[in-house]
Amino acid sequence: MCDKEKLICSESGNRFEEKPRCGTKNDDSGKLPWYYAGGFLLFWGLLFFAVVIPYLYRLPTALTIEDVKSHEFIAERAYKNLYYLSNIGTKMVGSKQNEIDAVQYLLKELNQIKEDSLKDYFDIEIDLSEVSGQFVYENVNSLYLHVQNIAVKITPKASKSQSYLLVNSHFDSKPETPSAGDAGFMIVTMLEVLRTLATTEQSFQHPIVFLFNGAEESSMLASHGFINQHKWVPNIKAVVNLDAAGSGSRELLVQSGPDHNWLLGYYNKYANHPFGTTLNEEIYQTGALPSDTDFTIFKDHIPGLDLGQAINGFVYHTKYDVIDVIPRESLQNTGDNVLGIVRGLADAVELENIEAHKTGSGIYFDFLGIIFIYYSEATGTALNFGVAGAALLFVFISMWRMAVISNVSICHMLRWFILVLTIQLICFVLGLVLPIVVSIVMDNAGLSLTFFSTPMLMIGLYVCPSLIGLSLPITVYYSIQCNEKISRGFHLQLALHAQAVILAVLIIFLTSFGLRSTYVLMIPLLFYVISLVLNLLITLHDRGYAWTGLLKISQIIPFLCSSYIFYLFIVVLVPMTGRSGSASNQDLFIAVLSAIGTILSFGFLMPLINTLRRPSLVIFFLIAITSVSLYLASSTQLGFPYRPRTNGQRVAFLQVRNMFYEFDGTLSKDESGYLFSFQDRLEERPLLGTNVNLTGLTSIKSRCEKHMMCGMPLYDFRYVGNRLQSKWLPRAEPIEPPGSTVLKMLNKTYLKPNTVRFEFSLSGPAQMSLFFEPYEDVTITNWTFTEDYLQNPPPFPLSYHIYINYGIGNSPLKFFVDLTKQNGNFKMPLLQVGVSGHFIGVAGDAISQEFASSFPSYSIVATWPALYQRYIF
Repeated sequence: MCDKEKLICSESGNRFEEKPRCGTKNDDSGKLPWYYAGGFLLFWGLLFFAVVIPYLYRLPTALTIEDVKSHEFIAERAYKNLYYLSNIGTKMVGSKQNEIDAVQYLLKELNQIKEDSLKDYFDIEIDLSEVSGQFVYENVNSLYLHVQNIAVKITPKASKSQSYLLVNSHFDSKPETPSAGDAGFMIVTMLEVLRTLATTEQSFQHPIVFLFNGAEESSMLASHGFINQHKWVPNIKAVVNLDAAGSGSRELLVQSGPDHNWLLGYYNKYANHPFGTTLNEEIYQTGALPSDTDFTIFKDHIPGLDLGQAINGFVYHTKYDVIDVIPRESLQNTGDNVLGIVRGLADAVELENIEAHKTGSGIYFDFLGIIFIYYSEATGTALNFGVAGAALLFVFISMWRMAVISNVSICHMLRWFILVLTIQLICFVLGLVLPIVVSIVMDNAGLSLTFFSTPMLMIGLYVCPSLIGLSLPITVYYSIQCNEKISRGFHLQLALHAQAVILAVLIIFLTSFGLRSTYVLMIPLLFYVISLVLNLLITLHDRGYAWTGLLKISQIIPFLCSSYIFYLFIVVLVPMTGRSGSASNQDLFIAVLSAIGTILSFGFLMPLINTLRRPSLVIFFLIAITSVSLYLASSTQLGFPYRPRTNGQRVAFLQVRNMFYEFDGTLSKDESGYLFSFQDRLEERPLLGTNVNLTGLTSIKSRCEKHMMCGMPLYDFRYVGNRLQSKWLPRAEPIEPPGSTVLKMLNKTYLKPNTVRFEFSLSGPAQMSLFFEPYEDVTITNWTFTEDYLQNPPPFPLSYHIYINYGIGNSPLKFFVDLTKQNGNFKMPLLQVGVSGHFIGVAGDAISQEFASSFPSYSIVATWPALYQRYIF
């Protein structure tokens, strides 16, 4: 018989477990010595640094010209093309570099590919076209004229298919960048893929159209013109879009579909180096990221895959986006994937009847780039509910078994579980909240972006506080709780069961809400359920802390998966915090991601520090790391965000001449200065104390309340969106723009007693904007521009923005505006019209150049002259 005061019998009758007695040495019986804490933390740290980071950056061996007989993608040849293309320099829409030099280079390469192709196998047709049109994007009416596209169709001789596959990327660039990564990298990938297909004795079923488009950076103009106007479009059934928000690593599957899950099957089968996650897709589709691609235009017409470079976004859209930062292995990685995907989709039977295969969205993710896992949304829903239900079931079975073995009622066990669940819920919340608190405190102290150049600081600033939150409440609880009926081992299992219940409830809620990326919660819960079932089956569940070994092993894969996914997001998103504008605290976003990644990676592990004799040492160690990190971030150079070349501060300012003309034609204002649109949270603060003279810098917010569009030549939708945070630095010497912007009123015609039509002609540089604001009792009832924009005006008060881009040629733009006024009195001011001209690629006058050169070496300056003229009609 068993002594019921000290021992309990197991179900088999031959295993015994000693009950703890509060305040006795038996409280620590079965626990590991305190010095094992170092090994516990070291193991998971080494797993992250030895596996996750290397696999995230892993690239294949680059092939050379000597491998050409293998009919594979040759990185060396693509690299040579990239050298010539990037050396053309900045390829802004409307510039000679973009409209002539880049086009001629691409045509030369394409004609050479056509000459070298296997003419017994393929027909190749090259089409250079110009497109003009307009559409509404981001509350702006984008109008484009004579933008160029180069489309190439390769058709197998034996093909009778009328279904085409489209492969797209763009060769134009933002101002001030040679655009080697965005998207010269993808352009040369397309050239090499086309060359490989055209010279390989391997046919395919469907013709392939390669679109080299000449205007993506100015709101995706060329792709809009192509998809709405080109002669081959009626036959195009799917697209593989290629772009970049970084440079020189693996390309990410940014988006798929929409609603065509079968595309993921082809990606899985034919992408040699898979890299993508649904979580990224859902975050991207919220619009929270300051990037967009041509896929936004295409997906409204055809489904497809959106692939993009995403790592090393520090050089994105800067003068440092050069070929030197791109390894050939990166080109090989992308080339292998694109070639495989294009070959696979060119034989896809689904292209023959695309609508019949519209089966809904999918869920996908890769594991360390080794395998790619995908399934339908319906399968994901069933899997999530199944795992959550299994977790709740086996947690109850475990507690029932604990009650039987502890000789207590299940109600007694449930009461203790509710208490532990409450404590664990506090841990969960603190694990999320503490990093957020750190980010808010740092931001309020003017210390945003301290991690921008030193990512390791995030471990102390965000990861360690999250770990403290996960472990502190439950550790304090176990140090003071006293229950002689339930063993320490069982009590600790209750904490892990509580974590499982929290995840299960979240999974049920988020899955019901329709969030496909809920799989990130399901994975750690699934492996916990597996370990729990095995522990129950082999009875380790009942033997003190013996069950912890199997639990730790089971959490290796979830740890790798969760840390891999969220580290990817940190790597991708940290550079974006330097160009997301100053209105929001981007540290908060990074803190939340770090916290969620930490909770999912360590949620089932941190309670295990209570298997050590002095778990408080782990918490003290984490507090020490946090304290040191806060000191380094706030008081040393490590916390300064910027570094020359590698982690620069983006400084965008326009050299502005503002001229206001009144109703009678008199000039009422003529001012010059610099309009700053700061790209990150710190705004001008890092420049104070440097050689940059910012005396007199003021916010334009008050101007925005008085004048149409702040009375400034706001460039594009980003300038418009960031206008309230923009600042003005006046200059005494007048700025003389290198050209003129001329608005002429051609005619004024009375259409009705209460309606008048103004006809205008506008000429100027390749990039211009028109701003319209009718007076209070006047309505714009018709115009040359998009009717939808007129019927659904932008949120800024009664102001319309027409963003104009010329490709090749710059013939005057003629347009009309119809105004209606109920009383028919048209002899007074009716309409304000603002005209801005942007002379991109021009350095400006000597004073502006001297001012630009005064910025520190870590600043990446983008500047050009701009002329703004306000008229009243």
